[in-house]
Amino acid sequence: MAQEIIESPITGTIISIEVKVGDKVEEGDILLYLESMKMENPIVSPVSGKVAEIKIAPKQVVESGKPLIVIDI
Repeated sequence: MAQEIIESPITGTIISIEVKVGDKVEEGDILLYLESMKMENPIVSPVSGKVAEIKIAPKQVVESGKPLIVIDI
């Protein structure tokens, strides 16, 4: 099975995670919210599939390029 690794597009703090492992997601669904420069940025799924792994936690600071969520497609 192929996997899509969702990476952080910017450095920021994880505000909330909107999915859990095992959830089915569609392309465009919001996976989490990332705060950067006092703005809440929704991170959306680029593919449809099933959440296989969540690599971050709320309030965690992440750098650009850090893997956030793995989706089985």
